[in-house]
Amino acid sequence: MRGRTPGRGAADGPGPRPVSEAVLAELTAWRRDFHRHPEFGFAEHRTAGLVAERLRACGVAVAEGVGGTGVVGTLARGDGRRAIALRADMDALRIPEEGDRPHRSGTPGLMHACGHDGHTTMLLGAARVLAAEGGFSGTVRFLFQPAEEWGRGAGAMIDDGLMARFPFDEVYGLHARPGLAVGRFETRPGPIMSAEDLFEIVLRGLGGHAAQPHEAREVLVAACALVMDLQTLVSRRIAPTETAVVSVTELTTDGTRNALPGLARIRGDARSFRPAVSARIEAEMRRVAAGIATAYACTAEVAYTREFVPTVNDPAVTQAALAAARAALGEDRVEVMPEPHTGSEDFARFLAHAPGCFAFLGNGEASRPLHNPAFDFDDAAIPHGIAYFVALARRRLPAGP
Repeated sequence: MRGRTPGRGAADGPGPRPVSEAVLAELTAWRRDFHRHPEFGFAEHRTAGLVAERLRACGVAVAEGVGGTGVVGTLARGDGRRAIALRADMDALRIPEEGDRPHRSGTPGLMHACGHDGHTTMLLGAARVLAAEGGFSGTVRFLFQPAEEWGRGAGAMIDDGLMARFPFDEVYGLHARPGLAVGRFETRPGPIMSAEDLFEIVLRGLGGHAAQPHEAREVLVAACALVMDLQTLVSRRIAPTETAVVSVTELTTDGTRNALPGLARIRGDARSFRPAVSARIEAEMRRVAAGIATAYACTAEVAYTREFVPTVNDPAVTQAALAAARAALGEDRVEVMPEPHTGSEDFARFLAHAPGCFAFLGNGEASRPLHNPAFDFDDAAIPHGIAYFVALARRRLPAGP
């Protein structure tokens, strides 16, 4: 997941225990092992291998290599014809880990800074409970997705025939949330996370000597002007009733201490919840860049790509998810989010093929933010995630009397 929303509220009581203390200790060891061995998107070979091995060990049918390194587990019980999918992501981030915890990353430059190690562990735990105890009639698909962080893994699984090979009627995802107390759960119907668009603007002029700027057409001043003008896209070009964010995150040039640059690159991202807003941002960005280029006697090239689509929860399915969470975690631990946030999620790609619900599970009020080099998934959240997934399967695929 890209981005973060602050949470709130303390958890009440010890919470659910869907597995024994011995099994929970084993799952915690799995989670910390995943954390010690992070793998980047589409390179999750060790992680995917362990996931497949542990699914098979508890009696779940397994397909590997779905969309590259994706794993799909299938568990059928009874004579029910409906199927639901429960999804976890497996990839890590290119962030060097900080801190001295015993299970810190052993791979330089990579770490689980977004809780995917915990998501994978919770879904494995749910598969273990459902395989051992049943309590549902139908089919549960366990989707272990690669490459969520750069928005390619869900699409790769879908392009590899996911829906034809492993059809399902509903899909559910769960994500750790810093700032929200362990054991608490939040989601909302409708838009819950934004689209993410990436942009790169290249300005080209004529570099020259720093002592003779009049003989050059340097681009640094133009780049600075463009960065400032981009700040007006949301405030002056997007309706106040819409939600949008445009962030410049990088400005680089080919200049040096005594040389004026002839090339500058401006990179950043834009967030929105509606395609029309995304299209307006792109159009206005191109217009502003062309105007600045003309004013400063240089050229501008704009590359604009749409990496993540908005995550929009199905209203009816979300009510079912809230009911399952209340049954599993307790009425007072579950809240409806008052508004969406502007992080992005590759889970959205699945929602184009089946109705579903994406939700948040507390990672602790003192948790470091997602994508922070000192972030760690809170193992105390593991039983809560398992309880929610198990409740979903049993409530959405009820067994006969």
